[in-house]
Amino acid sequence: MDAAELITATKDEILEARDWTFPVPIAYGPGRLAEIGNKVSALGIGNALIVTDRGSRNLPFIGKTAEHLAAASVKSDVFSEISPNPRDDEIGAGKAAFLDGGHDAIIAIGGGSAMDGGKMIGLVARNDYDLWDFEWESPMPKISRAQAFPTLITIPTTAGTGAETEGTAMVTHVEKGMKFCLCHPDFKPSLALLDPELTIGLPQHLTAWTGADALTHAIEAYLVPGFHPLCDGIALEGLELINRWLPLAVKEPDNLAARGGMLVGSCLAGIAFIKGLGLVHAISHMIGAEFDTQHGLTNAIVLPVVLRFNLPGMNHKTTRMAQAMGITEESPAAFIREIEQILDEIGIPPSLADINVPDECAERISRKALEDSAAATNPRTATAGEIKMLIEEAITKAR
Repeated sequence: MDAAELITATKDEILEARDWTFPVPIAYGPGRLAEIGNKVSALGIGNALIVTDRGSRNLPFIGKTAEHLAAASVKSDVFSEISPNPRDDEIGAGKAAFLDGGHDAIIAIGGGSAMDGGKMIGLVARNDYDLWDFEWESPMPKISRAQAFPTLITIPTTAGTGAETEGTAMVTHVEKGMKFCLCHPDFKPSLALLDPELTIGLPQHLTAWTGADALTHAIEAYLVPGFHPLCDGIALEGLELINRWLPLAVKEPDNLAARGGMLVGSCLAGIAFIKGLGLVHAISHMIGAEFDTQHGLTNAIVLPVVLRFNLPGMNHKTTRMAQAMGITEESPAAFIREIEQILDEIGIPPSLADINVPDECAERISRKALEDSAAATNPRTATAGEIKMLIEEAITKAR
């Protein structure tokens, strides 16, 4: 099958503004950040806290967001004390900024860390619960009407995490040196604004790393066992878009169609992993918590190792993924080779040792990874010993 036969949207269509309502209201299209003031005002917001990470605080999109809000008579302040791998000990200051400023909404703008930081602040902003009371596997706190979560707006500036349509956040527990998922079923974005112009200035290496994160989301979500045709269909469509546009977005950083295709592909992959993820993320979360590695880059390095573990015997799913990517040979080995070629093309290092992950951590990380919620939805059950072997392989030579 020729890859051109799979194209579901033309370049011109990708550049058109679109409004979608699933799974949350989504405003997509180049230049749509200019609408944020009116959209926020229409939601009844009068004083928003803009949340981003330290590295994004002085980037142009922060000032532009504040300007657009002011033009619509919406007040705003900025909180940016969020690390690349957000930490539990950073959220108290964010909650204080929300309350002291009299804010009624959170606008999380930036990459995945900004999204996670904004969500964490929102979870605790109006109640006295501890942050860890919202951990995924804990009984969900009861939120009264007086404690209602603030309105949440998400604006991704990278095409990778796909975090913009859900209220879940990945957070480092500093004392344990582990990452955990936090959420509450009543806390979801009221609007996700996807403007590909915001991703134009992203450096090539970050375009590659965040794009590989989206690629991993689509693949791992599709491989999760169980009948979920909604997520499976979305994962395959996301995979098609990412495969088509990721190498071009890295090669041509100013290609707006490539940026748009990646932003939508990333969003779809993020929706798909409502179904779950797998060992790539279970391992990557714990490596990131200990060594502060960039999440998408860590995923990208580990991905082929885990695919070699997971894919034998999954020929049907491998065939569907290969078809989505326009690969003529549909065996697990051929699919893995294609993924490795993409990773080579976008400049992903071939081992975790290249990003300073030491040999001695494998056993410790394997035990932690087994506790990660993503390990539970991996398509093949793994012991701590097997995960240790995968980590050792990824450290020495992942591909």
